[in-house]
Amino acid sequence: MKEAVARIKINRLLEAAGWRFFADADGPANIQLEPSVALTKSALDGLGENFEKAGKGFIDFLLLDDKGFPLIVLEAKAEDKSPLAGKEQARKYAASQNCRFIILSNGNLHYFWDLERGDPTVITTFPSPASVAGQRRAKPDPARLAAEVINEDYVALTQRPGYAAEAAWKNAAERPRFKETSGLRFLRSYQMKAVHAVQKAVGKGRERFLLEMATGTGKTLTAAAIIRLFLRTGNARRVLFLVDRLELEDQALKAFRKTLSADFKSVIYKENREDWRQADIVVATVQSLLFNNKYQRLFSPTDFDLVISDEAHRSIGGNARAVFDYFIGYKLGLTATPRDYLKRFEKKRPTTKDPRELERRLLLDTYRTFGCDDGQPTFRYSLLDGVKDGFLVNPTVVDARSQVTTKLLSDQGFVVEFKDGEGDDKSQTFKQREFEKLFFSDTTNQLFCKTFLENALRDPISGEIGKSIVFAVSQNHAEKLATILNQMAGKMFPGKYQSDFAVQVTSSIVDAQQFTINFTNNNLLGSGNFISSYKTSKARVCVTVGMMTTGYDCPDILNLGLMRPIFSPTDFIQIKGRGTRKHDFREQLFDEAIRANLREPQKTAFKLFDFFANCEYFETKFKYDEVLKVPMPRAAGLAGRESARMGRTYEHLGQDLLESVQEELIGPRGMKIDRMFFQTFESEMRKNGIIAAAVEAGQWDRVIDYVNREIFDKPEEFYTLAKLSKAADVDRNLTVREILEKIFGLIPRFKSKDELLEEEFSKFVADYKPDEVEAIPAMKNYFKAYASNEDVRHIIDDKEFADLATNPVFTINDFKAVPAKYRTIIPDYIKDYVPLKQFSA
Repeated sequence: MKEAVARIKINRLLEAAGWRFFADADGPANIQLEPSVALTKSALDGLGENFEKAGKGFIDFLLLDDKGFPLIVLEAKAEDKSPLAGKEQARKYAASQNCRFIILSNGNLHYFWDLERGDPTVITTFPSPASVAGQRRAKPDPARLAAEVINEDYVALTQRPGYAAEAAWKNAAERPRFKETSGLRFLRSYQMKAVHAVQKAVGKGRERFLLEMATGTGKTLTAAAIIRLFLRTGNARRVLFLVDRLELEDQALKAFRKTLSADFKSVIYKENREDWRQADIVVATVQSLLFNNKYQRLFSPTDFDLVISDEAHRSIGGNARAVFDYFIGYKLGLTATPRDYLKRFEKKRPTTKDPRELERRLLLDTYRTFGCDDGQPTFRYSLLDGVKDGFLVNPTVVDARSQVTTKLLSDQGFVVEFKDGEGDDKSQTFKQREFEKLFFSDTTNQLFCKTFLENALRDPISGEIGKSIVFAVSQNHAEKLATILNQMAGKMFPGKYQSDFAVQVTSSIVDAQQFTINFTNNNLLGSGNFISSYKTSKARVCVTVGMMTTGYDCPDILNLGLMRPIFSPTDFIQIKGRGTRKHDFREQLFDEAIRANLREPQKTAFKLFDFFANCEYFETKFKYDEVLKVPMPRAAGLAGRESARMGRTYEHLGQDLLESVQEELIGPRGMKIDRMFFQTFESEMRKNGIIAAAVEAGQWDRVIDYVNREIFDKPEEFYTLAKLSKAADVDRNLTVREILEKIFGLIPRFKSKDELLEEEFSKFVADYKPDEVEAIPAMKNYFKAYASNEDVRHIIDDKEFADLATNPVFTINDFKAVPAKYRTIIPDYIKDYVPLKQFSA
């Protein structure tokens, strides 16, 4: 009976996939594409009680193509037997029929096997005749893919094959402009390395790859190169590119059409439901394919030979994983923040009795999904790599705390005292998690917006507030912030805005997705508000909750505002990544006269306004190595009691004042969340009794000599001042005394190069008391440049002033702005009184 039930299920699956069939009671069931009768009761009876034993070597099912030739051998097993038990038998049958494809099934579990590609792959539905016929036309050749030559112009060659022969390219002076106007995209060195890593993995027989590349490093361009590699070498005939947001769908389509349209057709599935099979690249959102199981109803497992998951840490989470795994073939994941859900997970001592919890985490683990069981991606290029190589920028963190948020962030929290219904004194404590959920303060929101506007980076061309994204707690909070920002901007820039300075961009807003696209394209609610020839969005701030985090590409962002607490490192990395891309603002300027006089048209920094100490949290408090605990299931009614206990809201009606504002330029080593590692010198020094006693006694000469002799340059750790300065994330050289003072709490932190320069210049001003007050900024600029830049010192000392015309740090105009007598006084003062070694990085 189990054999008969299995065959009935197989018949139904074949029918659902579009196969028409008839059954021969004397032996095999032959499936073909012309209409025929269904498997009848008499045909089933003719197969006997056990069709496996009665088959006498016959093929269970032979699926024919539209010309009647064998296409697939389907080997059936009883429900209680593994389909793989018939693997070798099916291989023999396939060889006899000259079939490349095999299906192994017991009616419940099914495998599809392409004999030219490798091992059988689990499928949840049977492939359609057209899909398999199409796959037969593809001739995979991993060796050819692995041997394909990938140079920097691999994508440019498909955009414009003869570009290298054009006069504008041959002329080195014209070449940059030619590249810009023609839109040619050249691979950077690390992007080529990413493609090479995939080639190497394919050469080793792997079919799953994970590229972990920081936001702004060109994952989509890298994907375009990989797509061309697979299509060009015949290892894929059609590619599915999965995204998790509508705006990313449109963004990906534009990128592929810009780079690959000369050779390959790209479409968005929902806009081409009838003819998507004519395309080489199909872009779709995971959500659209999940709806009503559309991916199973409208697609066959063999429809795509390469499936790419953009922002893989999101697009394969939860049910979306089913879409990704439905299709067989190569799988590529792109991400800036893979989620290693299994980090130090105690699978031997789980905190839940449900064994499915470990399985759930296994499924969600990005690394395992893409075959990186050792925790290492196929290729990695981090934010720190991008900053070091000059492709990305680190933020300047503006840590701003008010009296209210300082209390919310404190260990004690914001304590509210009140009387209950019976007149008894009560108190309730609020923490930062409750802000704009249970704890409300309009004055705090007002202060956030005021601080943001007063300190935001300005657009280098128009001088208006630089394009910004503000992240709110909720949609209601976003509405409040947008309203406040518009009111303040109306007063700061009279007549320039009509409540269109800030725009709420959340899911409740009609056309919110289009708003994000318009903001990128610099036409959100208008353009050229300050300079008509400068195409930059009239709306300057988008206030969102979560829509503009993952994958949102807007390189001219100059400010990010965290007006909410963040507790997820993944979310923090993604939000921070919105500002790391470099940008040339001249791309939007169409006035040659203005272009010619621009001093700093490049984006070299962005500000990250942090109103809830998020940066401090991820730098000092977040436990990256904490053992993950699975929460115990809550007893019925517990959630309700918890809600009732915390349900009391509080509106703070008093004033809120700014407690502190500190700016910190993030150095080349980045944040701890980027490093995930900080090998410190501190613990060893604290444990050393000799050092501790000498520091306490103030015997600095003795302790410095001891450290130089007994600690530095030893083979155990090979500590050096240079290494310690780098590990401390400062932009200058530290002294042994400074390091020890910091370790033993004598100073709160290391001062930056700029802070020391400011101090030294203040001493100079106090000494010379210049009368030329209006020239002090120019003098300060000169003082800092001479003290901190060796090239500038050589130019000034050697009187080679013409070289200032090409100096990127201090120009000839900067020099002319300095009063004549101070052009000599300042260098002489620095040589006599300022220790220059401390300013070396």
